[in-house]
Amino acid sequence: MRHDHDADGEHTSSRRAFIRTSSVGVTAAALAATGAAPAAPAPASALAPAGPVTAVTAALRAGRPLAVTPACDGHETPESSEGPLFKPQSPERGDFITPAIRGVRLDFTGVVYDTACKPLPGTLIEFWQCDQNGDYDTAGFSLRGHQYTNSRGGFRLSTIIPRDYWGRWGRRAPHIHTQVQATGGPVLITQLYFPDDTQAYGRDFAALNAADGLINRACTIALAGPQDGAYTGAFDFVIKTSVQ
Repeated sequence: MRHDHDADGEHTSSRRAFIRTSSVGVTAAALAATGAAPAAPAPASALAPAGPVTAVTAALRAGRPLAVTPACDGHETPESSEGPLFKPQSPERGDFITPAIRGVRLDFTGVVYDTACKPLPGTLIEFWQCDQNGDYDTAGFSLRGHQYTNSRGGFRLSTIIPRDYWGRWGRRAPHIHTQVQATGGPVLITQLYFPDDTQAYGRDFAALNAADGLINRACTIALAGPQDGAYTGAFDFVIKTSVQ
């Protein structure tokens, strides 16, 4: 069964219990994995940082423009409602693309930081979203999954741009639901959105974003593209690591 209504104002208590006892050291190399990018493109040799190749650094090296992504400033990523369509026990994976998925490809990366701007290895991240028709998979786990950040606090998700749809709170702009949780810390529940100039499914993203009363522009994924019909992007999370 697939469901196309998302009452995002409702908050459910169903969550995955997250227990991780392993400890992973954080090194200064993690700082090279930040999603920061300049306001305008520049020669790759001048701007592309050394270290892991993220969507942002790949865009810089290719000379593609990318929206500004602020560096970590210690401010927590804003929370949002979970909605009723979260499903526990999703598969562990960072690739949502299957033969049944048809849509505008999106590959995005980022780093999870604490409020002191230190990258957080081993952080649980859960993603779920609707498909190119505005439908959520409530029977299975299409476009659903969780993963853990790597030794530099980084993550990568291969998915598609979701579609807008009608829910209890009116027409929702395209968004990706997310839960982020460090070991022993509280769960951050939020929603990630897309820039006004995103091109997908013939939709007017600027109008959809403007009409969505639940949107938080601080939770906008920085996109580069489209190139060959696909986007790359970046978003960094800042979360608490202890319950206060």
